[in-house]
Amino acid sequence: MKKVFSFVLAVLMVLGMFTACSGSDAPATTAATEAPAATAATEASAATEAPAETAAALTTVEEGKLIMSTNAAFPPFEMVADDGSFEGYDVEVAAAIAEKLGLELQIDDMDFDAALLAVQQGKSDIVMAGVSVTEDRLMVMDFTEYYFTSSQKVIVKEGSDVTMDNLGEKKVGAQRATTGYIYISDTYGEDHVTAYDNGASAVQALMNGQVDCVVIDASPAQEFVNDNAGLVLLDGSLAEDNYAIGVGKGNTALLDAINQALVELNADGTIPAIYEKYFGE
Repeated sequence: MKKVFSFVLAVLMVLGMFTACSGSDAPATTAATEAPAATAATEASAATEAPAETAAALTTVEEGKLIMSTNAAFPPFEMVADDGSFEGYDVEVAAAIAEKLGLELQIDDMDFDAALLAVQQGKSDIVMAGVSVTEDRLMVMDFTEYYFTSSQKVIVKEGSDVTMDNLGEKKVGAQRATTGYIYISDTYGEDHVTAYDNGASAVQALMNGQVDCVVIDASPAQEFVNDNAGLVLLDGSLAEDNYAIGVGKGNTALLDAINQALVELNADGTIPAIYEKYFGE
């Protein structure tokens, strides 16, 4: 579902901007690759913010727990480790938020579209799966401040004749319900895109010759290219995305608590350390 700035203040840069744009698509941070950004002034103010709300003041699906729905096939944001546990950037950020709020993190793995529905239907407290903020999604769930900026990339086979200018003439694969799928279907029509349950399935279809290219977020796109010989990324990006944490519509207390936790976790260096672990300096 991404020019690099300092991540320490990515959330703070948009603090207040998102609520000012309530009901419409929030503005994206300008970036060519995964990118955080900010100012020293906001970092200083973050350190003086009041602590995040405690679990006792929050309404969650299960008392004492923070249930996160996700699609753990989106490296390096969420994936399944060799021992069956979950790992990734989103996973560690969610764990830090849960600890800050005094809650136990529970991760429920499912298809991406099901993960979005789970938070809408009150089956999970949050959805984190590289979720981009869109106008349609704002109608059915609330979102925290942005915590990551990304972009849509195109994966092709080496020697392919696919270009950014002829995508409308090609068979495009994308993960169902993602920004990449929506972009291609809206721009070129649904008959130009084939939906897959996850990015790995779409990439396998490309390698099998079933599609001409795959559209997916920049970080997982790079992971797939690194892991599969013969695949490359086209230069440039199709569109930029802003990732945020989805919360049940109207659960203002939880939304505000998570936003405050993000501020504090950026200020104390927790999130920057997680970022460096998965994306480098």
